[in-house]
Amino acid sequence: MSKRNFLCSLFLVLAMIVNFSVKAQIQLSNEATISMVTIGPYDPELWSSWGHSVIRVHDPLQNIDWSYDYGRFSFEQANFYWNYALGKTYYSIGKFNDYPRLRNHYQRQNRSVIEQVMNFTPAEVQKAYEFLEENNKPENKEYLYNYVYDNCATRLVDLVEATIPGKVTFDPSFMKEGSTIRDLMDEGLEFQPWGDLVIDLFLGTQIDHVANQKEYLMMPDYVRQSFAKSTIDRGRKAVPLVKEEIIAYQAKPENLANGIFTPFNVFVLIFFVVGFITNKNFKTLKRTKWIDYVLFTLVGILGLVCAFLWFGTEHLSKYNWNLLWAIPFHIPAIWMTNKEKYQPFLARYFRFTAVLYALLLLFWVILPQPIHQSLVPFILLLVLRAFYISYDLSRI
Repeated sequence: MSKRNFLCSLFLVLAMIVNFSVKAQIQLSNEATISMVTIGPYDPELWSSWGHSVIRVHDPLQNIDWSYDYGRFSFEQANFYWNYALGKTYYSIGKFNDYPRLRNHYQRQNRSVIEQVMNFTPAEVQKAYEFLEENNKPENKEYLYNYVYDNCATRLVDLVEATIPGKVTFDPSFMKEGSTIRDLMDEGLEFQPWGDLVIDLFLGTQIDHVANQKEYLMMPDYVRQSFAKSTIDRGRKAVPLVKEEIIAYQAKPENLANGIFTPFNVFVLIFFVVGFITNKNFKTLKRTKWIDYVLFTLVGILGLVCAFLWFGTEHLSKYNWNLLWAIPFHIPAIWMTNKEKYQPFLARYFRFTAVLYALLLLFWVILPQPIHQSLVPFILLLVLRAFYISYDLSRI
C-alpha cells in the first residue's frame, strides 16, 4: 500500500470514529423535553400489575422521540432462574427509538398512558439525556433489581435527583396514614389472588412496617402523584417540577373478575371434602392416610421454601411468621406414622400441632405479620387432620 493510500485510509477511519462519537453525544436543541411516562397496570401479567414507568426524550427539531425504561430482563441471562430464586435478579435499562409506537402498544393493552413533561432548563434536559445514555452503555446497563428499593419507578426519582441534585422537594401528600409496604403491594393485586397469596406466604415482616415516602415511590403511580406536586428550587422562588401533564390515553373500564377458583374458595372446598372424609374415618375407625401424606408433606415443603428464602436469599423474606404453621418437620413426621415404635411420640406431636394451629388462628391478629385470608380454612383443615392423626395413633 502506498503512503498516500495509507493516509487516506487512516483519515477515513478517524472520520468514522469522530462521526460515531458525535452521534453518541448528540446536543439536543432548546426545544427538547424530558418526560416521565406512567403506564397503567396490566392484570394478565403479575409483574405488570403495578404498572410501569418510561422516560421520554423528545426533540422535534432533530426528529428524536426516544424512550428509556429500567424494566428489562431476560430469561436467557446466565443462571437467571437460580439468581431469581436467590433474589439476585439483574434488570437493565432499555432504549426504544420510536416512542409513539411504544405508546400505541400500551394503548392496545388498554393501559393508561400519562406523560409528565419535566420543567427542566435546556441544560438540565441535556444532562438528563446524557445520564440516560451513560446508563445505557453496555458496561452500565444492568443493575441489581429490588422490587421495593430499586426498580423502574425508583429510577425515575434517581434521574431527577441526578439532574438537579438538592433542588427538588418531593411532595408527600399522596401518602396514606398507616399503610405498610405489604398494603401498597396489595393495591395492585386485586385481580391476582394467587399472586397475592404467594407474596403473603413468602415475604416476611420486612414489608410489614409503615411505608415511608421513599418506599411509596416503588409504585409508578405514586411517583406520578408525587411529581405532580413536587417543586424545584430556582433561587428566589420554587417552580413546579412538572411543566405539563398529558393524559395520552385513559384506560377504558373493564369488567374484570377473579372467577370462582380463588385461593379462599379452593381451600374452603378442600376443607369440606376432607372434612367429609374425616367424619367417615371417625365412624369406620380407619384413617385415609394418603390425604395426610399429601397434606403434611406439602406443608413441610412450603416450610422448607420459607426457610430457604429467609436464610439463603436476598429477598425481603426474613422473619416470616408463616413458619409457625409451615413446619418442615412435618415431612419426616408424617412419613414415620407407619413405624410402630414412633407412634406414641407422633401421637403427642400431632396433638401439639393441632393445639398450636388452633392457638395460631386465635392469636394471629397480635403477630406483626398478617395472615392471608385464604389460609384460615387451610389451617383449620390442618387442625382437623392433625387431631385425627393423634387420635388414630393413640387408639392404635
